[in-house]
Amino acid sequence: MTKITFANTNNPNVEMSAVINLPEGFEEGSKYPTIVVSHPGGGVKEQTAGTYARKLAEAGFVTIAYDASYQGESGGEPRQLENPHIRTEDVSAVIDYLTTLPYIDQDRIGAMGICAGGGYTANAAIQDRRIKAVGTVSAVNIGSMFRNGWENNVQDIDALPYIEAGSNARTADAASATKGQMPLAPLKEEDAPNEELRQAWEYYHTPRAECPTAPGFATLRSLNQIITYDAYHMADVYLTQPIQIVAGSVAGSKWMSDDLFDRAASADKSFHIVEGANHMDLYDGQRFVDEAVSVLAPFFQTKLSADVATKQGAE
Repeated sequence: MTKITFANTNNPNVEMSAVINLPEGFEEGSKYPTIVVSHPGGGVKEQTAGTYARKLAEAGFVTIAYDASYQGESGGEPRQLENPHIRTEDVSAVIDYLTTLPYIDQDRIGAMGICAGGGYTANAAIQDRRIKAVGTVSAVNIGSMFRNGWENNVQDIDALPYIEAGSNARTADAASATKGQMPLAPLKEEDAPNEELRQAWEYYHTPRAECPTAPGFATLRSLNQIITYDAYHMADVYLTQPIQIVAGSVAGSKWMSDDLFDRAASADKSFHIVEGANHMDLYDGQRFVDEAVSVLAPFFQTKLSADVATKQGAE
């Protein structure tokens, strides 16, 4: 495991922070299949993204878990900006960097993400054909979540006040050095509306997985981009890469994985349901994470194999 930094090709003023994991027996002169791992909204590379990156490296891949622009140890102002368009472009910026490394097989790059990172990964694959295979865990389409609620029981139009709030926050931000904030997960245990989201508070704000670079909030101005964003926009046309979706059977967010599966144009798509798991269990519940990896590792091994890359190159 090696911590690295590199300039974001979408904004060279932003220095990205990431961790690269190399497979056992790594040889400099060889080329390896690689997986980009994107963290949840409000998360950082040291949390669940790092867990999946390490476990997939054990399966023979080079993996990279990174902090999104404006978050974690990556640069950029304002801090904690959660602009979904930038987060999507971050995936491609990481791939830009990977293509400069001599040991990366550019024809065997995959991407996966957890929670909102899964939605961003799907969106990146829709527009970046260098991504040859896609994996998601507890996928969240962050626009849908903010518009329609955790359990998809709110109408789109009811989110209009959030756009107003984001607009007003931009005005307030322009006049002050202090930026308006909003929680991405409950900041206090008593703020959680249900047990699943109480576990989200626990994950980010107790020794379970708290990290000093993951404060758990975003800029309030981010609402302007989030509310109107659809991570699966044109997935029915352009998301043709193989895709492996993993979600918990009792996750309140499962409907967003269902939506991705239904909308993806790919003729090679699979949905693995982890029985008894909720959204947060797939972040760090050992047996649940191990089950997810037991599905994702062979999926990527097959779809990023040298034989498949050779066949695709010939077509």
